[in-house]
This record gives sequence, C-alpha cells and structure tokens, in this order.
Amino acid sequence: MDLATILLAGGKGTRLCDLTEEESKPAVPFAGANRIVDFAMQNCVRSGLQRLLVATQYAPRSLHHYLPTRWGQRFEPKGLQLRDGRDLYLGTADAARRCWPDLQAMGGDQVLVLAADHLYDMDYAALLAAHRASGAAVTVAVDTVSRAEASEFGVMQTDAQGRILSFCEKPADPAAMIGQPDRSLVSMGIYIFDRDWLRAALFDREVPAMDFGHDVIPSAVAQGQATVWRLPPGASGRAYWRDVGTLDALRRAHLDFLHDAPVPLPFATPVTDWYLGRGSVALTGAMVPSTARLQQTLVAPGAQIPQGLVTGEDPADDARWFTRTPLGTVLITQQMLDRRAAHAHIRRSVTPPASLNRRKLHA
Repeated sequence: MDLATILLAGGKGTRLCDLTEEESKPAVPFAGANRIVDFAMQNCVRSGLQRLLVATQYAPRSLHHYLPTRWGQRFEPKGLQLRDGRDLYLGTADAARRCWPDLQAMGGDQVLVLAADHLYDMDYAALLAAHRASGAAVTVAVDTVSRAEASEFGVMQTDAQGRILSFCEKPADPAAMIGQPDRSLVSMGIYIFDRDWLRAALFDREVPAMDFGHDVIPSAVAQGQATVWRLPPGASGRAYWRDVGTLDALRRAHLDFLHDAPVPLPFATPVTDWYLGRGSVALTGAMVPSTARLQQTLVAPGAQIPQGLVTGEDPADDARWFTRTPLGTVLITQQMLDRRAAHAHIRRSVTPPASLNRRKLHA
C-alpha cells in the first residue's frame, strides 16, 4: 500500500468520565487484553501497511509505551512513528498539518487518515482501491446508524454514484437516508485524500482548517470532490462499527463479544476473564469477588470490589457512590470505593451502640 497514513489517537473521551481521567480514549481497555486502539492497529497490519504515523495528544504516556511494545515489530523497521501533540494540535486537521513533513516523507499519492477510538474491521486496501477508481479527491468511509444516534457524527446525503451532496458535522436534526427515514448515513472518521488536494486544503486557505469534519470535508463537498465508501459486511454477515464514546456504548459493545464476535479481537482473551454476568464487565486489573452482585456495571481498571457489594438494583444508592448514567450503566472506580468506605468508617465511629438509651444523649 503506497500511501501515507496518520492515526489520530489524541481523543480525551470526556463522556467516558473517570475512565479517561488519566488515559486517552484510545488507551481504554476493552475485552480483557485489548485496548480500543488495537482495532485500528490490527486493521493497519492486516491491510499490509508498513508505515504508520500516530498523532497523540491527551494523556499520551501509556500509548507511547504500549504501541511500540505491542505493535512495533509488525511494521517495517522504524515504520511506526509517534508524535506527541500535547498542548499543540487545535483539531484533527491541524494535527495533520503539523505532521505534514512526516506524512510527506512517507511518499505515495494518497493520505489515509484514521481514527483510533472505534471498534471495527476494515481492509484499507479495498478503501484505497475504491478511492482511486472513483476519481474523487476525497473518499469518506461511511456506515449507517439510527437517526436518534446520528447527531453524534458527520451526516451526509449522496447521489446514486456515491458522490456526497451534503455534509453536516453533528447536526441537531440529522438528515435521513433516501428511502430509510429512520436511518442516517454517517462518517466513520476515516478518509483517503489525494495528497496534492489535501496539501492545498491544509495550507492554502485564508482561514486555516482546524478540523476534518467541520472544515475539510465540507470544502470537498462544495467542490464536488467527495465520495463515499460503504463499510462492507464482515464475517458475521453484517457490518460492525462502534464508537464507544459513552459508558453505555462501551459496556454494550463488550456484550457484542460474548458469543460470536462480530469482528476479530486483536488479542484473544477468555470471556470469563472480563465478563461478570448480569451485563457487567471488569476492565483490566479489576478484582471482583464472587460474593458481589453487580448489574449493568463497568468496573474500572485496578478497582477492588468489596465482598457483597450490590449495584444495579437501587438507582439512588448507585448514584450516591458511583457514576450512574440515565440508561443505567454504573461505573465503579477505586477512588469511588475509597470514598464510600471512608464514609462508612465515619458513620461507624460516630454512631452510638444500639443498646444506648438515646434519650440520655442530650441530658
């Protein structure tokens, strides 16, 4: 695959709450031995990419250790490069602009831009071939979601040939697909650009483009230079792509891998290592005793659940000590457990014995 590739792995993932307090979203564990970023890395290797530039930003330390250690040998010597963009990048397009000398050094007539925080299986070689055949300057990888979910993505409409007619990033009222009023066509955050067109889009504007979704793709659409490539069905017979940007989405995505995995896990891990039953999941390093009864719960890395803890049955009690979403997912971290334990200790130290005559307390 003769092209330059940049993987954008700097997302903060604020909707994952405490899980991304000290980790970037791509570094969050998934299904045992995996991290979210591993899906994109696996796709790169399986697609035959030998050179990859990873642009990090928020809390990059663990990724800068993890990626070379776990994936470095899968690329050509020095083929995996990481760039730390802390306090530097002002958006996805700005990251590509600041990394342009590295991208240019990779060679090739196209630039592949990837997102590091989605679960999916894709052959980038097929995407590249479709792009070259289309004659367009830009190809956007797309999938469909319900209209209710589409406001979180870039939403577009196309003609019969796949040319993008309109594009709106995170619209309040997403456009429906023609003939499917309950579905929307959305960007996966994966793009292939002709190199010369992208260079002009990044450097030759009066107002610099900062974001691909807000700035660069709308420009390509306005020029009639953007087309789509639809994610094809995988081995399961259907396309699978998940943006695990919320606690509910992360927990539900784990449940997709309980039986017949919709896409290959980068690193196989027994389900019993991470699934607790009752819709609950333990992330890497969590300790959960058999006496705990957890329902619809995510146990954060390193959290040590006390004996007999119950969640998912009393929403008010869950929300008092832990993070509970409106849809019922409960997140437990060690810090939350420590606060709960400290409160219980204080109560025990100030509560008089039950046998004490309470009427004499204020005598």
